[in-house]
This record gives sequence, C-alpha cells and structure tokens, in this order.
Amino acid sequence: MIDEKELLSMKIIHYFITSENYNPIIIKGITDEVWLENRNGPYSIIRIVTKHIHNKEQYDFDKVKTKHIARQIKRKTLDLSMNILSIYLDSNQTIENDNNKKYTDILVSSEEDFKDNIFISKFFKKVKEKFKFDEDGFDLISKLTSEIAIENIKENEKREKIMKNKKPVITFSLIIINIIIFILMYILGNGSLSNETLVKFGANYLPFTKAGEYYRLITSAFVHIGLAHIVLNMYSLFVIGTNIEYFYGKVKYIIIYLYSALIGSLFTVVLSSSNTLAAGASGAIFGLLGAILYFGYHYRGYVGNAIISQIVPIVLINLCFGFITPGIGNAAHIGGLIGGYIISMAVGFDNDKDQAKIHGTIISILLLAFLIYISFFR
Repeated sequence: MIDEKELLSMKIIHYFITSENYNPIIIKGITDEVWLENRNGPYSIIRIVTKHIHNKEQYDFDKVKTKHIARQIKRKTLDLSMNILSIYLDSNQTIENDNNKKYTDILVSSEEDFKDNIFISKFFKKVKEKFKFDEDGFDLISKLTSEIAIENIKENEKREKIMKNKKPVITFSLIIINIIIFILMYILGNGSLSNETLVKFGANYLPFTKAGEYYRLITSAFVHIGLAHIVLNMYSLFVIGTNIEYFYGKVKYIIIYLYSALIGSLFTVVLSSSNTLAAGASGAIFGLLGAILYFGYHYRGYVGNAIISQIVPIVLINLCFGFITPGIGNAAHIGGLIGGYIISMAVGFDNDKDQAKIHGTIISILLLAFLIYISFFR
C-alpha cells in the first residue's frame, strides 16, 4: 500500500528540487520534515512537515522551534533577509499566518490544496504543469526518486567543478610580479622605503594622482613599502587568492582583483589627506576577502557555513588593526572589501540568475563612477 501523505510529500519535494532549483539542507536533530534552500527563490527556505500536528499548543511550539533554527542559520550565514515557507501536510490545527513576511505557514491535505494554494500559485507559476504525471503507484514513486537523485548528481557535479583542484597560475603570477617590482626598486632606485622611489614606481601619491596620473590607482597595488609589508601581503595573497582562483576561475579572479585594487585606491583618494602616499596590494586582497564572503554566503552548500565564521573574524580583526595602527591605509581596505563583494556579484557563477549579475554590474559601475566623480571632478 502507498501512503498518500508520503506520496504527496515526495511530489512536493520532487517539484521544488527538479523545477525550482531548491536543494536539501541538513538540520541536526530534525525529524519528520525536510528543509530545502534556494537563495534566489521567492522563499529562501521551504519546510515540508509530515508529522501530525494535534493541537494549537503543538503548532505554536513548532513555530517557536522553526524561528529558533532560522535565527541560528541567519547567524551562521549572515542571511538577514531569509524567509521561510512551512508546508504542513498533516494537521488538526487550522494554520494561521502571523502576517510576518519572514514566516509563511500553509496547510496542505491534498495535491489540489497544494496547487491551488494562494502562496504556491502566486510564486511558483510552473506548479500545475509540473504536477502532471503519466505514471502512478510504484512506477510514479520510482520516477520521482530517480529524478531527485539525478538532480542531486547534477548538483554534486557543479560542486566538484567549482572545487576542482586547479593550478593557481594567476595567484603565482601576481606574486612574482610584485616581487620583481620590489627587487627593481632596489636595483633601479633607492629601495622600497624611499618616497622618491615609491613615487617613481607608481605609488598612489595623491597630488600626482589628482593631477592626472590616474594609472597610479592600479600600479600602486603592485608597489610595497618595506620587506615586512610585501611578505605579509604576498602570504595573504597566496592563501586567499588560491581559493578565489579555485572558486571563480582565472578571468573572473583578475577582474575581482583589479577592480578591488581600483576601488581601494579611490577610497584612499576620497578619505585621505591631500599629500598621502599609499602603496600595497592590501586593497585588492581585501577585495578577495569580499569575494570569499560572497561565495560563502551564496554558495554555503558547497563549502559549508564555516567559511563565513572563519572569514568574518579575519576581516574585522584586520580592519580594527588598521584603525589602531598608524600608517595603515584602512580606506583602501574598506574600499577593496566593498568592491570585491559587489564585483563578485557582477561576475557571478554559471548558475546565478542573470538579474543578480545585472544588479551587481549596475552597482559596480555606479560605485566606480561616483568615486571617480568625488575624487576628481567635484
């Protein structure tokens, strides 16, 4: 005998996974319910609840538990806009929404209930078409199971493609270029601690930059002041850049790096004193941190929530260190971090919605144009 409630549950799970790009997420200690996630969906998370809800007290407890788990997920993922649709398949209790956009609860007792529900029909236009099956009975169960498995295989292939071990050619090339320039500063100049040499090799000396030597906005990211400066930055570039090159690929990595360096330099122009001399790759490196934050937030299913909890403290510690330590250009750090995050949205990934990439591109262009105007034309 086929349990109708289980069959309906499987159909709903099949629909969201195969037609709406939702993926299962594991919540420890949870039974009789399935959590699905799609950051681009009308609901970030969809719960399919199969356990029997006897009365209002049990329903209220379920709502409290759901909100508690949601708060934990928000803290780990920084997803403050997360909203949840809970679909109850077996309840004696009338389901009432609390008019909170973050939490929507519906009661579904049949396939027709699901397809005709106001929230389902409003946000998921393909539902009636995709709920048509030629098979029935165990043939239908076999079809649903196999197609869910196929989607999981496709998702794993995407993960493997992103996480595939690639040679970090761009990262090594950037490190070599920085080291060569550092050595040439001693061969052709008076060393990396000489202001004259720093300016000669393209440091962001604001009087010259504002006078029209705009190339300094980029070249300054390849010039370093002292041995400790370049060692620290190149080590950071090796650790962080290697991951970015794995995640985004070479071309997108270069775009993120150079855009972050540019935005960091422009922040320095806007926020620093008029005779500031700035140099170093730290603005670009903070941009790579922003790119990791974007990846970890939107693709935490690939690398786990740990990436957020590890990167955020590093960013905060470095920013605090920059504020309390004289001579460190925190303006470039902040600018690079912001630039890296939004340009990562623009370059995106293959399975990103085009709308997200368009928004990222528009924001990136507007930020660049605004900073150029404030720096040179106001």
